[in-house]
Amino acid sequence: MENKKQTGFIFDENISLENLGNGLKRKILGFDKELMLVKVIFEKGAIGYIHKHIHSQVSYITKGAFEVTIANEKKILREGDSFYIEPNVEHGVFALEDSELIDIFSPYREDFIK
Repeated sequence: MENKKQTGFIFDENISLENLGNGLKRKILGFDKELMLVKVIFEKGAIGYIHKHIHSQVSYITKGAFEVTIANEKKILREGDSFYIEPNVEHGVFALEDSELIDIFSPYREDFIK
């Protein structure tokens, strides 16, 4: 996997949306083995189920609103808000309306690369 990367100039229009089902779509917008940027699009009511992983994660809401759960604490976050997830902390989101967020992971999510 060491030579897997998406670097340089990356144009949104040149990257296909990956349909994840259940009202979720994503685009991987750049990565190397240390860092990954991902746009995730949620239809109203879509769920990013509670999960955890070894990666540090920062998420920035670019559109809409989410109910965000981090380690059993819930808050409503809207466009312009962000949240940070430490490694191995359970978290998830529920889209209160059609929404989008940007996720940044370190190291990159190998499971996102085919």
